[in-house]
Amino acid sequence: MARRRISPEAGTEAVRHWAAAHQAGTPTDRRTLATAVRYLLEELAERAPGHAVEVRVPPFGVAQCVQGPSHTRGTPPNVVEFGPETWLQVATGQVSWQQAHQAGEITASGTRADLSAHLPLM
Repeated sequence: MARRRISPEAGTEAVRHWAAAHQAGTPTDRRTLATAVRYLLEELAERAPGHAVEVRVPPFGVAQCVQGPSHTRGTPPNVVEFGPETWLQVATGQVSWQQAHQAGEITASGTRADLSAHLPLM
């Protein structure tokens, strides 16, 4: 089970605020953006437990997920990296994994790095 730092209430509210601002074309304040990103990373780790894939959303957070061989040092063999906006769009279903990956918005390496079976989260 993933360790939660953000309550579901606070996380859901941050995601809702981000989604409304995104739809209106207005920027989201950094604190709300960070909370939304981190909450959805925690949600991914909860729904796809494991340590085989490292999901990075710089500068806000990282999560390990998906069952399989884990790594202990150095660069993990399965890494997925998103920008914050792309992560939120894919995690909330506004953009599919395939669309974002084909557009070059996702960097994914490793045999387990395809997270399309685990996304969207909301």
